[in-house]
Amino acid sequence: MRSLQMGRKEWSIVFIAGVFLGLHFLFWMESLLYTSVASSMVILTLQPLFVMIGSYFLFKERVTILSTLCMIAAVVGSMIIAWGDIGVSREALIGDGLSLLGTISMSVYMLAGQKVSHKIPANFYSVIVFFLGGSAMLVYSLVNHFSLTDYRPADWTYFVLLAVIPTIFGHFLFNLLLKSIGATTVSVGVIGESVCTSVNRVDT
Repeated sequence: MRSLQMGRKEWSIVFIAGVFLGLHFLFWMESLLYTSVASSMVILTLQPLFVMIGSYFLFKERVTILSTLCMIAAVVGSMIIAWGDIGVSREALIGDGLSLLGTISMSVYMLAGQKVSHKIPANFYSVIVFFLGGSAMLVYSLVNHFSLTDYRPADWTYFVLLAVIPTIFGHFLFNLLLKSIGATTVSVGVIGESVCTSVNRVDT
């Protein structure tokens, strides 16, 4: 089995990926207490930029001028969103900062995944990083004395949806794609989330 042939360095990268996946969820969900979903999601579109920069230094990947222009547009758009929140409240700015930390954490997760994607089966890798990410969130909940069971049936429905849809149809697919295309290309798909979120906000 290829996964058993990995050395200490590769296993360390897998551990880092799992922890930063958990940090991504913690920072992002915490940001929603302070800022709007749309603002938080738009800041998340900075992820391709961070991944592109990381891929250049880690994997010596080059990008086209068009890709660079698209990244710049994402940065400018995110700055506009954050600037609007500054005028609303200090809490909104805090939320934007937490969302940015979540975005950086997700970028580290993607880059780490690309680093070991050819040395470990995607299924096995996904199980490990999901477990590590969940463990990080569990520790956070226990330290802050959050209840693990005292929730309404409707809340559990949302918990299941959050566990299945973003995990299986999101991050698991990302891990599969990392084997054939770079993390920069995979991370571009995140931009679609902010678009859908903004459309949903307009409709409601």
